[in-house]
Amino acid sequence: MDKARRSHEIDYKIYGEELQFVEIELDPGETAIAESGAMMMMDDGIRMDTIFGDGSQQQSGGLLGKLMSAGKRVLVGESLFMTAFTNEGQGKKKVSFAAPYVGKIIPIDLMQHEGKLIAQKDAFLVAAKGVSIGIAFQKKLGTGIFGGEGFIMEKLEGDGMAFVHAGGYVIEKVLTSGELLKIDTGCIVAYTAGVDFNIEFVKGIKNWMFGGEGLFFATLRGPGKVWIQSLPISRLAARLVEYGTWHRKEEGGILGNLFDGKE
Repeated sequence: MDKARRSHEIDYKIYGEELQFVEIELDPGETAIAESGAMMMMDDGIRMDTIFGDGSQQQSGGLLGKLMSAGKRVLVGESLFMTAFTNEGQGKKKVSFAAPYVGKIIPIDLMQHEGKLIAQKDAFLVAAKGVSIGIAFQKKLGTGIFGGEGFIMEKLEGDGMAFVHAGGYVIEKVLTSGELLKIDTGCIVAYTAGVDFNIEFVKGIKNWMFGGEGLFFATLRGPGKVWIQSLPISRLAARLVEYGTWHRKEEGGILGNLFDGKE
């Protein structure tokens, strides 16, 4: 017999291909917790509440606990506040949350992953009430100094459903004990608690001088599960800025290119 959940049990359905949204069905009294601004639409009878932190301490924690929960989110660049969506009606009600950019929404049952998941700080979208969203500092000094996007990550804990968003194509890899995977830090969406995360120096000076991949990459060692994205939002943003700059220079014509050194 399955262990009873402490988090609210929610049903869901994911719609779309590249630009997705998740529709969550709430029974009377059930609550979903989401990032502010993630809501797309909802049925009448659902109440919205702005709360400190993730709501996991709203009933039992005092003011200090609520402030500490909210403060953790500030460290990963998120808002102090989240939004709780509670079904106050008599029957089932639906509320939908949209992905912020092109990619996939990944549903993850934390109960099936020992109640803990480490995710990129901008990956979390929505979860059942009872799931705690905190921070996960990397323990090793080298990882902290050189880890870049992988230094401070979010830690999702509990036994409920959580939904994270990834850019581009998403692949799941199951690492056996001791199996090693080398990956760009920005391509990591999430991994289970048993996976060891570290930063490794790119050997060979020509590799980082001319390869365009930087000085360091992440290493993930099993056992555990890893979710990987093909298009990190940071990479997409950098390319858009690069394209916008190039496009403006091109509008200057031949003369503009001469001054820019292109001709």
